[in-house]
Amino acid sequence: MGAIFLTRQSQKRICGQTLVSFGALLKKKMSVPVPFVVRTHSRQVCSLYKRAVRNLEAWYDRRNVFRYRAVLLRQRFEKNRGVTDMAEAARLLAAGEKELFETKHFQPRNFANSVGGCAFEREVIPPDWVIDYWHPLEKAQYPEYFAKREQRKKEYVAWWEKQYGKPDPKDLGHH
Repeated sequence: MGAIFLTRQSQKRICGQTLVSFGALLKKKMSVPVPFVVRTHSRQVCSLYKRAVRNLEAWYDRRNVFRYRAVLLRQRFEKNRGVTDMAEAARLLAAGEKELFETKHFQPRNFANSVGGCAFEREVIPPDWVIDYWHPLEKAQYPEYFAKREQRKKEYVAWWEKQYGKPDPKDLGHH
């Protein structure tokens, strides 16, 4: 069996149970959700730094105060850059995650179009079938487009019937 890297947090979340150890899961022969990508320590540190800076941005609305705090934060990260002992580095990372959790802003700033933002998924793209319900006068404004569209719809129906066969007439009234 290959090496599996799990953090304490992911061990606790496996199978929706709390305080489940990895060894107990192997003994029970349960399926264990293994991440497809193993995040390196440096990647975790970069993620922690970025989340910490975004947290500072939420706390300080004046740009000069925010930049001063961001420089102090960067200095704290740079101070521990040369740590070569992985146990110590993992301890520092865990302490940083804990500190970030404890100082998390109660209402973090989100980019408008990002998940959680005020404009997330606001611009809805209509599905393709809506065009079928256009009025004939509207369709007459784009004759080449709708001629090609009708041709492609017929090709698609022919492909479908070739692939899956013709539908049974008794199944057509399922609506």
